[in-house]
Amino acid sequence: MTSELLQDKLLEISDLEVTFHADTGKVQAVRGLCFDLYRGETLGIVGESGSGKSVTGLSLMRLLPSTGVEVKGMIRFYYTSGEAIDLRQLSESEMRQYRGNELAMIFQEPMTSLNPVLRCGEQVAEAIRLHRKLDTRAAKSEVLSWFEKVKLPEPKRMYDAYPHQLSGGQKQRVMIAMALSCQPLVLLADEPTTALDVSVQKSILDLLHDLQTELGIAIIFISHDLGVIAEIADRVLVMQQGQIVEEGRVVNVFQHAQHPYTQGLLACRPALDYRLRRLPLIRDFLEQGATNFKDKIEHLKISPSDSADRLKHLQTQAPILKVESVKVWFPVRKNIWGQPKDYVKAVDGVSFEVHPGETLGLVGESGCGKTTLGRAILGLTAPTAGQVYFDGHNLSTCSDQEMQRLRRQMQIIFQDPYASLNPRLTIGEAIIEPMRVHQIGHNEAERRGRAIDLLQTVGMGAVHLQRYPHEFSGGQRQRICIARALALQPRFIICDEMVSALDVSVQAQVLNLLLELRELYQLTYIFISHDLSVVKQMSDRMLVMNAGKIEAYGPADAIYANPQSDYTRKLIAAIPKGQRVLKG
Repeated sequence: MTSELLQDKLLEISDLEVTFHADTGKVQAVRGLCFDLYRGETLGIVGESGSGKSVTGLSLMRLLPSTGVEVKGMIRFYYTSGEAIDLRQLSESEMRQYRGNELAMIFQEPMTSLNPVLRCGEQVAEAIRLHRKLDTRAAKSEVLSWFEKVKLPEPKRMYDAYPHQLSGGQKQRVMIAMALSCQPLVLLADEPTTALDVSVQKSILDLLHDLQTELGIAIIFISHDLGVIAEIADRVLVMQQGQIVEEGRVVNVFQHAQHPYTQGLLACRPALDYRLRRLPLIRDFLEQGATNFKDKIEHLKISPSDSADRLKHLQTQAPILKVESVKVWFPVRKNIWGQPKDYVKAVDGVSFEVHPGETLGLVGESGCGKTTLGRAILGLTAPTAGQVYFDGHNLSTCSDQEMQRLRRQMQIIFQDPYASLNPRLTIGEAIIEPMRVHQIGHNEAERRGRAIDLLQTVGMGAVHLQRYPHEFSGGQRQRICIARALALQPRFIICDEMVSALDVSVQAQVLNLLLELRELYQLTYIFISHDLSVVKQMSDRMLVMNAGKIEAYGPADAIYANPQSDYTRKLIAAIPKGQRVLKG
């Protein structure tokens, strides 16, 4: 290594090991990790949930619990002068001088990282006063300057706002301002764009790139999204079960992956320029070893003519769902007589049809009205105007008895499976309860048997029946929610951002399951997502929403290949370029 590179080295990690100890045994989360980080570069760390990537970031920041965790190895930080210090040898009070000043971190969920009872500006100012010893006025001036740098609108208003008054992207910008306000040399970003739509994600990635160029910082970017890593990183480490299985320049690793695990990660991400009968899974590659995954994908492709023939066949049937001029307006201001003066037009005159067996993709940025539309279709939110017809029945004029019968046939699967399940009910109870309410099955034994069958259908089993939601992974909980939705033998299911929080490998399993169930039970879906590649993989037709209105409506392939509106073109342009390159 040249002396120039040595001077540019900021971090050196050698033989890092992290072991968690519990009554049930020990888990080695990180095993013998070694890598360097240099000034001005972005190092991507990618892998599935549980691969050890977030634990690695927390280890570098010394943020792991002080009890029940054993950390070994060396984490050496290099000063500009070339001197180095092992961060693991510092006392907690000494480490605080480095945490924030030299190393800073952005976490995945900004709402849980910000104090909900303190104004956003004050939270950033507190960090500046603590580390840079500025008085109150100077700290506030510095915060406003950083809010301008991270391109927050109306910095003074944002300073006085509470976290709940900001959008997800704005809260993440506040976190970036807080992390960079003390001008650290190293920034760790742990899944900072996972829950954001593509447009906000692009703005955050562009912002990090611009700030890196301006400040010369090094970034460790942790993510399960290969498209994002390909977009932002110079080098990449691929982690599996706490170890690095492949590393190198991003282009080399992603275009010429050698390890079967890396090939599996690349293959299971939905593509943008073709559709597959099923998404490949990581286990396919681990079982068969390294192979040419592009050849494997070629055998799974659905031709454009097959997609067109399927859509033509679906449209020969009468629509199962008709939405006519539906509006959902929420009053935001009232006059002195209590009458609304102004509205938020969440859904504003939307009309479309869905045919039996079809999947309609509903895509748009956060706040465009897609979730509100889904809730209005099911009657969970009352429409302000318009009509919804299901199987020929006008839902607004149905009797309670008629509505209860129809509700069995219309189900929804929500984004957060943990929040959707009662933590005090076993999985068996969660699945059996709706059957009991709608009098499906002659007795409890029959319902229990059906619950076991449903769990087996979604790839689980009877052994899981007596367990509670907290005992399952995110992907397993989402499978349980699918089983619960199927318990009532529905014909129509709304999937509302149900895979957005899952890593790519689990996402592929859930998407494959939905496609299998569609054929098995002749289901009809509305698939809501901000991820255009996922919507395109799943959907026969696509509906693009913006500010409560329809921007585009038609065959999914045609909308992506030839977008007609500026907004649709903007959505497509916001997809990380790396995602278009991954599968060549």
